[in-house]
Amino acid sequence: MASLRGIQQPELSKKLFKVIKSENHAIGAYESASRERISIAAQISDWGEATGDDSLSDVSDKIGVLLSEIGEQEDLFAQNLEDYRSVLKQIRNTESSVQPSRDNKAKITDEIQKLKYKEPQSTKLVQLEQELVRAEAQNLVAEAQLTNITRQKFKEAYDIHSAAVIERAEKQILLSRHMRRLLQLLDDTPVVPGDVRPTFEHSAQARQILNDAEEDLREWQPSIDPVPSSATEMGTNLMPPSSTTGGQSTVDPSVAGGDEVPAQLESPVAEKRDVSGSTTVGQEVGVVPGEYSRQ
Repeated sequence: MASLRGIQQPELSKKLFKVIKSENHAIGAYESASRERISIAAQISDWGEATGDDSLSDVSDKIGVLLSEIGEQEDLFAQNLEDYRSVLKQIRNTESSVQPSRDNKAKITDEIQKLKYKEPQSTKLVQLEQELVRAEAQNLVAEAQLTNITRQKFKEAYDIHSAAVIERAEKQILLSRHMRRLLQLLDDTPVVPGDVRPTFEHSAQARQILNDAEEDLREWQPSIDPVPSSATEMGTNLMPPSSTTGGQSTVDPSVAGGDEVPAQLESPVAEKRDVSGSTTVGQEVGVVPGEYSRQ
């Protein structure tokens, strides 16, 4: 079905369709990695308890907690990538809506050339040339709308993407540093047969490290520069408010905004999440109510 959907794509949107589909696979891999990491975290904790070594059991249990939180960050990253992917879909939808305008212009041009060759004196030439003028005017508007929405949404999409990468990296670094603090509590001094290791005396300190990690995550704030945008100057017709055009718009603004998609296409799916640094380039991601499939 996915292959058939790709074949049905207008020529103009085929390349971005492939990008969006590939991102879908990448997001699935991050979600899988998150589940695996959380599972491994539980296994590490169980193994530590099974060793019968109280010190190792205590430290491994708390490392398991941190590993599990690292896994949760992978899942959050995947969710933020879904937001970025949904913005790319808005570009794809606009490309799809512009394709008929291009096709109509090319069709009329082709008909004129054929008629000039077969019946150069035909009165239909005048009618076709008038239709071509109208088609060119409509296409001119559509192409301007396409470049406007493409630039705006491209910046918005990769603003979300880059902010998500930075958030994931900084939070996982934060958790890993606390993990290294835990490792420092475990005494690995070799013992000879018959020696008994001393009782683990750092339980309270280990618990405090987990509390510190939780507090650091809660207080984490982004430290990135916002991406500036001039797209706020664009009107509802996807053109500058002061612009005047002779051609009629061929791009439905609701399609560019993600609220409506051609029947053969999928709709953007996004649940807006806190991705830092994405406040100046587009404040919302287009959402289609009832859409649930990420394809």
